[in-house]
Amino acid sequence: MRLIKAKIKPTFVQRITRFFEGSSNWLEEKNNLEPLVELIQLIRPLKLKGLEEVNLSELISFLKENPSVTKELSVYLKEILSNRKFNKIFSDAAILQDVDFIFEVKKRILAKILPYQPQKDTLEYVLNQVFYLATDSVWIAKIPKEQLEELYDLLEFESIYGSVAPNSALSEVLIAMHLITQRISGRAMETDVIKMVPEFDNLESPFSAFEKELFLIEDEIVKSEHHFIVSGDLSLAHLLVLLKHCEDFVEKAFRNSSKYGISLRVNQNLLKIRQQLERLKFLISLLKVEDEKDVKTNGIEMALQLIQFNCYKNNVRKFIAESIQLISYEITQHTAKTGEKYITESRKEYFKMFWNALGGGFIVGILCIIKVLLAKVDTSIFGHAFLYSMNYAFGFIAIYILGFTLATKQPAMTASALIKALEEGESKHGKKTEKYNAFAILFARVFRSQFIAFVGNVIMAFPISLLGIWLIDYSLDYNIAAAKWDKLITDLSPVHSLAIFHAAIAGVFLFLSGIISGSVTNRDKHNQVYFRIAEHPLLKKSIGKLRTQKLADLYEKKWAGTISNFWFGVFMGSTSSIGIFLGLNLDIRHITFASGNLALGLYGANYEVSDVMLFWGVIGIGVIGLVNFMMSFSLSLGLAFRSRAIPLGELRFVTASIWNHFKSKPFSFFFPTERKIKSAVVENYLQAEKDK
Repeated sequence: MRLIKAKIKPTFVQRITRFFEGSSNWLEEKNNLEPLVELIQLIRPLKLKGLEEVNLSELISFLKENPSVTKELSVYLKEILSNRKFNKIFSDAAILQDVDFIFEVKKRILAKILPYQPQKDTLEYVLNQVFYLATDSVWIAKIPKEQLEELYDLLEFESIYGSVAPNSALSEVLIAMHLITQRISGRAMETDVIKMVPEFDNLESPFSAFEKELFLIEDEIVKSEHHFIVSGDLSLAHLLVLLKHCEDFVEKAFRNSSKYGISLRVNQNLLKIRQQLERLKFLISLLKVEDEKDVKTNGIEMALQLIQFNCYKNNVRKFIAESIQLISYEITQHTAKTGEKYITESRKEYFKMFWNALGGGFIVGILCIIKVLLAKVDTSIFGHAFLYSMNYAFGFIAIYILGFTLATKQPAMTASALIKALEEGESKHGKKTEKYNAFAILFARVFRSQFIAFVGNVIMAFPISLLGIWLIDYSLDYNIAAAKWDKLITDLSPVHSLAIFHAAIAGVFLFLSGIISGSVTNRDKHNQVYFRIAEHPLLKKSIGKLRTQKLADLYEKKWAGTISNFWFGVFMGSTSSIGIFLGLNLDIRHITFASGNLALGLYGANYEVSDVMLFWGVIGIGVIGLVNFMMSFSLSLGLAFRSRAIPLGELRFVTASIWNHFKSKPFSFFFPTERKIKSAVVENYLQAEKDK
């Protein structure tokens, strides 16, 4: 049956012939878009995956063989497109319309479901009806330029430089350029934007100068006999120089974000200005003609871009990616700096990490006991969520303030430091092997730092929890874990519970806490919070300048981490209660708390635990720690890759280099075996960070 169907399936020529035979009286249907919609439907490929080229040779041959049909089609298309306004496509489509990120996302999603329909006398209306699929611009871009030029000649399209009268193509281009320029000038003068580029304070705004020059260019084009600018025109050269100054303004503002911080609103403002400048650069290219061929080429390019801009105007994925890239870069930049202290190099640093981890394990052991006691409080689900959250939050803050280490907090920080090293290796050395080898060496140091931190946390949390529950039992003759010892141990088993899933949830929260820390630092830097505290007149008068400065320094060093740890505690403490509310089996498992809970479970059972339960409990601690690490590290690594526009394809080279390094020096992943850094990239990177 399939063979029979394949034989009777009409060819493209047969289908196009039937179409033209059925679409007679083109002139009478000049306001009817259905024939054009059907024609594009015939040309549109069924599949785009693996498509390298869209060949229109059969359509071109048909038109050549049927000149009368070609003439009717030409007249029809000219009638459809004549006097259509399209300046809004150039000035608005595929450009941010609102600096409110959430509002823009909602608007684009709604427009995808229920597309906005402009007035019927606009070109946007025609494009919405004909090229209504977001992928239309993709396959159109795959049509060979030679075939497009041949169609242009066959259908006898007029030059876009024929007139500057209202509603003409060139008039619409000039109107769009003026709209964009005026919008840029106003947006670039906003206080928060100017604050990002103090270098331009005493200089004339490049945007105002560009606008003035554009008026002169327009006057020159209108008076010109050809209505375009020839190559080598000094006015055009000056306009392009001013455009470059405008681009420098925006790039300088983005670069200064590491110095002054940046808010999402300012980021969106700068992103919109950048998009508008890119659009202006394209529109300027339409004004220039070097030879006769450019007249045709520019007309075709303008048509292609109109379709592309209109198709991409509601693209949500691209908008989110562009919007969050700089913000995520600044956040990961902070976590990279924080993460550097978690990477041990020498034996001294290695064992210092161990002692700090012991301190973290000590506090977590106490938190485990407090949580068991809080579980006995007679209160609501919300009450337990609040109590658990405060227990975790203040415990984590204490670990942070005292300088102790919680092992699983490190991956979210060290991932960004690794990417930073990879990025710096790229800039200093052209050899990729050297760059990846340096990354592998640094990753080994990160892994062994994690390993010793895990060891320190676990071996301290266990005895402290055991000692604490024994002291309570000895003093009050009350075993606080007697009623729930079975659950405490069973919840650690990766085969008898959802421990792996719950450990992954904890890993997500570890990642989010790193994001919060970087976000708070970036926000405070942008709002100059440290400087405002240091120069607060009432504080300086009441506690003195020196103490006020110390307060500002303390805020700068500790506030972001304190907020991060507080919210990490809230996430950890409220998950179970949220799961109960939603009817879902949600909870968290953290390696250090797992160690303490195993101790409490053993004491609660009076050490009468089966070998199977004990085995899976011990194995579960290791599995939970591994999942904590993998989840938080992979999420952080993915964000760091995206923020620096590094393709994820690099991961396979990175993974291969790590595996090769592990095969050659496996012990370096657990102990500081190397006495001297052999990689120039790593040496330069670590030395630069120490100098800072």
